[in-house]
Amino acid sequence: NISNVQEIFVNNDKLVTFSTDYVLHTFDTSRCGNLQKCAPNYNEPLTKIIIYDISDRELPKLEKEISVSGSYLDSRMIGDYVYVIANQYIYDDIVYPALYEDGVEKVIQAEDISYSDIKDYSYQFTTILGIDIDDGEISSETTLTGATSNIYVSQDNIYLTQYKYGGWYRTMEENEEKTYIQKISIDKLDIKSVADGEVPGNILNQFSMDEYDEHFRIATTSRTTIQNNDNSLKKEIASSSSTQNNVYVLDKNLDVVGELEGLAPGENIYSVRFMGEKAYVVTFKKVDPLFVISLEDPENPKVLGKLKIPGYSDYLHPYDENHIIGIGKDTEEAEYGDFAWYQGVKIAIFDVTDVENPIEMHKVIIGDRGTQSEALNDHKAFLFDREKELLVIPIQLYEILGEKTEGSRYGEFTFQGAHVYNINLDDGFNLKGRITHVTPEEELKAGYYYDYNSQIRRSLYMDETLYTISNNRIKANDLDSENLEEIKNIELLHEEQKYYVDEGIASRGVLSE
Repeated sequence: NISNVQEIFVNNDKLVTFSTDYVLHTFDTSRCGNLQKCAPNYNEPLTKIIIYDISDRELPKLEKEISVSGSYLDSRMIGDYVYVIANQYIYDDIVYPALYEDGVEKVIQAEDISYSDIKDYSYQFTTILGIDIDDGEISSETTLTGATSNIYVSQDNIYLTQYKYGGWYRTMEENEEKTYIQKISIDKLDIKSVADGEVPGNILNQFSMDEYDEHFRIATTSRTTIQNNDNSLKKEIASSSSTQNNVYVLDKNLDVVGELEGLAPGENIYSVRFMGEKAYVVTFKKVDPLFVISLEDPENPKVLGKLKIPGYSDYLHPYDENHIIGIGKDTEEAEYGDFAWYQGVKIAIFDVTDVENPIEMHKVIIGDRGTQSEALNDHKAFLFDREKELLVIPIQLYEILGEKTEGSRYGEFTFQGAHVYNINLDDGFNLKGRITHVTPEEELKAGYYYDYNSQIRRSLYMDETLYTISNNRIKANDLDSENLEEIKNIELLHEEQKYYVDEGIASRGVLSE
C-alpha cells in the first residue's frame, strides 16, 4: 500500500518511495518504557520505505519494504545510499521506536538511543535510517531531540535543527530565540551523532544552512524582547528594533567561531544562498536588500555590498559564479503605514561580479496582486537549465483588467499553468510560451476559475521535450517548436473518479494524442 507517497527517488534500476502510514499496535514491555502508563492500543505513525526493481519498466517488482516508527520528515540520496529522517513524538506514555524489515520488528531500546544536554519543552525520537538500495542492508541512529524541523545534508553529515523561543509565558535562561543544531556523521551505513551546538535566532529553510571547508554556516532572524518591571518576559511587537538578521560560522564541533549580527534591523530573512566563500541574503520589510557577504575568513564574516530595490526574493538560484536568479514578489510601498503591498511574481537576474555594487540586470513581473507560484515555496517547482537557456515556473495569474489605481487592489484570475522562458545574460527573460492543463471543455463547463488539480506542480525535460505534471494530467510539449507544440497528453484519474481493473491491475489513465 503506497497510497500516501510523499517522495520518490529513482537510481538506475531502483525506485524508492516514502510514505507515512498509521498502524494500530498492541504494545508490550518491549516497546513501552512504563507499561502502566501506556495505552494498550496505539495508533502509531510509521514511515514506510519501499524499494522496487524497475529493470523491466513495464513490470516493476517489489524488492524490499522497511518501516520505522514516526512520521516522515525528509530524505536524501547519496550515491546508492538513502538516508531517511523520521520523528516520533513522546507523550506521557514513552513508546520506544522500532524498525520493521520485511515485517520483522526490531525494538530500539533506551541504551541504544543517544541524546544531548539540549533542553526543550517537548521531546521526540528522531531516527536516521540508512539504506543500501543495492542489497537492502540497513542501519540506524536514534537520538532524543526536541521538535526537529529543517535539516541540511552534506556528503558527510546530516544537520538536524530545533527551534526554541522565549516569551512571557515561557521560561528560558536567556531572553532570546535559539536554534539548536545536532550533527550526525554519515559514511555509507556508518551513522553516528558527533556534535551539537546553538545559535541565536530562527532559520527560514534548508538554504539557510551550508557546510564548506569543515565549517557549518547558518543565517538566522532573531527577535528581541523587553523586560517588564515585574521581571517577566514579554515579546516586543512591531518595533523597528524587534528583529535583526545574522550569519554565524561554526567549526566541526559546532562551536561558533565567526559571527555577523545586526543585518537589516526590523526586517526578516526571505531567502539565503551560500556559494563557496560568499553568502547572499535577502531581507524584506518595504524594499528588498540583497546582501553580499564574504565568508573567506570564517572567523570574520563581513558585508561586501548590498542592493536595495522594490520587491523581494523568496528563492535564490545560481546562474553562474557571478550571477544569481531570484524569484519572489514585486511590491509597492503603501501610501500610509510602514509596509508594502505584494504585487505580481517577480523574476530577476542579479550581477554580483562587483561584490561591492551588485546590480539587477534583468527582471520580469508576472501579473498583478494575487498572482502566485508554487516555486515561491518549493524550489522543486523551479526548472532552470543554463545551457538550454530554459526556465519554467508554475503560475496562477491574476491581472487587473483596466486602470490600476492602488497597490492594495487584487487582479482577476485569468490563467493557470506554466510560463516557459528563454533566459540568458544578454537578453534577460523572453517568454517562449505558456502551457495549461485546463482543457477547453473544462473551461466551458464550469467557467474559468482556479482548479487545484489542474495546476502544474512540476516540470522536467528530456532531450527537446518538456513535460509538465499536474494532478489531472501529464503533458509533453516540443521545446524546438515555435509555439511549444503539444506532442502527447496523458490524463490521470482521481480516487473519486471511476477506476477500472484489467487483469487485477488498477489502471489510472488513458493516453491520448
